Amino acid sequence: MSTYTPEGLDDAYAPDDAVDPADGPPAPPTLPQLGAVGWLRWAWRQLTSMRVALLLLMLLAVAAVPGSVWPQRSQAPERVAQYLVDHPTAGPWLERAGMFDVYSSAWFSAIYLLLFVSLVGCILPRTRAHLRALGARPPRTPRRFDRFPAQAAGTTGQGPEAVVRAAAGALRGRVRWLPRYRVDVQAEPAGADGTWTVSAERGYLRESGNLLFHLALVGLLVSIATGQLLHFRGQAIVVEGRGFANAQTVYDTFEAGSAFDPASLVPFTLRLDRFTSEFDPETLQSRDFLAEVTLTEPGEDPSAETIKVNHPLTAGGAKVYLQGNGYAPDVVVRDAEGEVAFSGPVPFLPQDEVYTSQGVIKVPDVSGDGAQIGLVGQLLPTAQQLTDTIWRSIDPQPTDPVLVLAVWQGDLGLDDGVPQNVYELDDTGMEQVTEPDGTPATLYVRPGETVELPDGLGTLELRDLPRFVALDLRRDPALPFVLVFALLAFAGLAVSLFTPRRRVWVRAAPDAEHPGRTVVRAAALARGDDVGLQAELDEIVGALALDPVGGADPAQPAPIPRATTRAPAEETKP
Repeated sequence: MSTYTPEGLDDAYAPDDAVDPADGPPAPPTLPQLGAVGWLRWAWRQLTSMRVALLLLMLLAVAAVPGSVWPQRSQAPERVAQYLVDHPTAGPWLERAGMFDVYSSAWFSAIYLLLFVSLVGCILPRTRAHLRALGARPPRTPRRFDRFPAQAAGTTGQGPEAVVRAAAGALRGRVRWLPRYRVDVQAEPAGADGTWTVSAERGYLRESGNLLFHLALVGLLVSIATGQLLHFRGQAIVVEGRGFANAQTVYDTFEAGSAFDPASLVPFTLRLDRFTSEFDPETLQSRDFLAEVTLTEPGEDPSAETIKVNHPLTAGGAKVYLQGNGYAPDVVVRDAEGEVAFSGPVPFLPQDEVYTSQGVIKVPDVSGDGAQIGLVGQLLPTAQQLTDTIWRSIDPQPTDPVLVLAVWQGDLGLDDGVPQNVYELDDTGMEQVTEPDGTPATLYVRPGETVELPDGLGTLELRDLPRFVALDLRRDPALPFVLVFALLAFAGLAVSLFTPRRRVWVRAAPDAEHPGRTVVRAAALARGDDVGLQAELDEIVGALALDPVGGADPAQPAPIPRATTRAPAEETKP
């Protein structure tokens, strides 16, 4: 029979005839084959390891960076379209890679799911092991306490069992249903001499906090994913005296998750009754914005509500935020035949702190074969004329408002089927109207005034100057869960970091030299550095009212002598 000896290892004590030359050279070792199941088990262990979970968490953060670098189609589809036009070479490649839909791309979802599986696979076995440890007894009391970093000793006239029971009560604490330590009281195996011991352990909350932190992370992942599927966000501009209904077709812009059901929108209505603003008279900085609205929810009577900055209104399960405000000139445009071609308020968007606002009035419904009209210009809430052609606003409040407009005529392009920005004029098929001297025709109109349009195009009347508000409605059903899991993660991390892991042992034995007295010795051990270990041991032993070792007068109690604290040693095995 041949014997295998690893190469390079010579056994000087092996006899020369240990290997029979007739057997030939030893056969090479046969390594076990891992197999498909073994490879799967190895891959699962790697995936559920803590280092891989941390790596995936870091990778998820890195994968989210492109979402802030390139425009996202779900948030700004017009910016994505413009990017593809401006970058004809790189744009298509970025689109194939999913850079314009990062958070719904296959590769981002794969990282997200792998992180979820990794956390779950890591938590489950640790939870089982932790539950088993919670039901286990504390470790047995070591025979010797010499090498422990925290020690105390003393004598007492009480019996060993009574001392140990008292020590167990001090270790448990005053709250019986929430003990400080898990304790185990027993007599020594060789208990013929009457020695009793108590072993105690605390700090399992450290692992509980760790597990709570990881479970909360899983909850956060599930909540965020659910919110991305079910959320919606819409923006609407509402003019004073008007309102809107909570329907998807009414919003100016609307985006929602892939699992969102439009039928889930609560059909409430919101009317803007009045909007007021306050500005600092010296610096013109905004002080307060207040939107007074009337809210009507299904089955409820109309109620007066207010919306302020950072004080949203809750309606139909959604938060209604005040995002912006401005002026919406209420104009009436009559064509060359005197027919009303356009009537209503037109929001003008503020451009600076004095509310110099830009806007466009598009008049497509002109009688007969007349050219369509486009009016582009600015609204100056408090106008100041610098030259014949230069005006500016000096105050955001409408003290002396003036509407300054340039006139265009031609084809607005509204019938081409291509979406247009309502705040911009597509002048591809338009021609600017000029004065006889060739200068651009400009209109200056104040509230209550009517001016003639050049070239006999008609008239323009500025009837009033109401305010408008930009409302942002958001609903994410997962937000309360995100908050709860975030707080649980913080609590679990705090418990994991600040809960000390300690073990305490107390041994009470009859004093052989002084019959009727008991020698008590105690020791404590912590996992890692713990500056409060000796103090806690002194507190526990101090509750036993011991005398110092050496037979001092019991009527004159002395403080418990402290042992010199040494560097924490490895845990002593019983």
